[in-house]
Amino acid sequence: MNVRRSAAVLAAVAVFGPAAAPAAFADDAPSPSTALPSGLYGKSDPKFDGVFRQSYALLALDTAGVRPAQKAVTWLAGQQCASGGFAAYRADASEPCNSKTPVDSNSTAAAVQALAALGGRDKGRDKSLAETVGKSVSWLKSVQNQDGGWGYNPGLPSDANSTGIVVGALAAAGENPARVKSQKGRSAYDALPKLAMDCGKGDGAFGLADAKSGKLSPNADATAAGVLGSLGKGLVVTPGKKSAGEAPECAKPDTAAQAASNGTGFLLKLLGKHDDHLMSAMPGAKDQPDQGNTADAVVALAADGQSEQAGKSAEWLAKNSAAWAKQAGPAAYAQLVFAAHAAGLDPRDFGGADLVERLSAQGPPPEKASKSSGESDSAADSDEKKDEGVSIWWIVGVGLVAGIGIGFLFSANRRKQQP
Repeated sequence: MNVRRSAAVLAAVAVFGPAAAPAAFADDAPSPSTALPSGLYGKSDPKFDGVFRQSYALLALDTAGVRPAQKAVTWLAGQQCASGGFAAYRADASEPCNSKTPVDSNSTAAAVQALAALGGRDKGRDKSLAETVGKSVSWLKSVQNQDGGWGYNPGLPSDANSTGIVVGALAAAGENPARVKSQKGRSAYDALPKLAMDCGKGDGAFGLADAKSGKLSPNADATAAGVLGSLGKGLVVTPGKKSAGEAPECAKPDTAAQAASNGTGFLLKLLGKHDDHLMSAMPGAKDQPDQGNTADAVVALAADGQSEQAGKSAEWLAKNSAAWAKQAGPAAYAQLVFAAHAAGLDPRDFGGADLVERLSAQGPPPEKASKSSGESDSAADSDEKKDEGVSIWWIVGVGLVAGIGIGFLFSANRRKQQP
């Protein structure tokens, strides 16, 4: 998800305050004194998104049939704290985590989905990865809120984005999310309907809470995450049969299934207003397409059987995502791979671009090389120059500094960190 994709960056603002935004959202390489780990994907400073972008990259490559370099997998697994939780990035993983280590549900859930796909669901295949995944699942269960959902950090109120990605992690690890319950006997499927809005002003969307009031506002990204979570799906959705699908009727979201149906209808309406893509709602991004949210919407719609609209939006992405992906980095390429896969398109020929090759180039050479689309670098650069846009990281940063409501930030001052 767009918020999930940049969740570690957003968390930096919660931890360090708005003054951290320029550093967090800049697409700059690390300072000369900072050496990037050789197994890490991406060239920008990993402080706020290292685990997140690594997880997305590894999962996307696996989805495309490419075995990532072992050192890339080892680096990700090595970021885990003894408790099982993951922080956004640990510069020195040999140092033990403590009460000040900012472990979070999003980084942990993303890592679980990646490592489970790479063998961590089966001890017979990879005992070490299976143990890593198992510890993370145990940690996620230990920080589940009493309403059945998850917040970004332990102690924060549940939000649709965090709850959605954790549901995907549980499913990827072989757990039944409906059976993962809080001490009050509530699961994610009890929490998600409470994070969905009614059919009036909210139009059936999942919402994000305002930073000051806690009041929910309709949000496309939260909706995509909420739909996936309510359906028990993760980031990788198997394409279904080609079907037009009718826009579902909105009704009271008293169950997870109905909340998902309402959210799907909300996404369909939004995409219909803007020629099959979503627009950014962030300040400074007037008339700016939102490729990240559109990619997430494709996955959510495909998961709910709306394959026709998922295909149309994926085709739009194929024509309009080159510059955005190049600027945003590995997680963005991964999002496009997930969208292409969900829509039944070839990620190796996505608008003439080989997403797998471009993602592979962001990190160490994979164990199994992917096929090239044959497109020259010069041609790719030419296309990307035509599609220049505002940095998605900076847009999100501006929104946070301006006080745009992000559900998992509004009680950051009461955050309870757990190593």
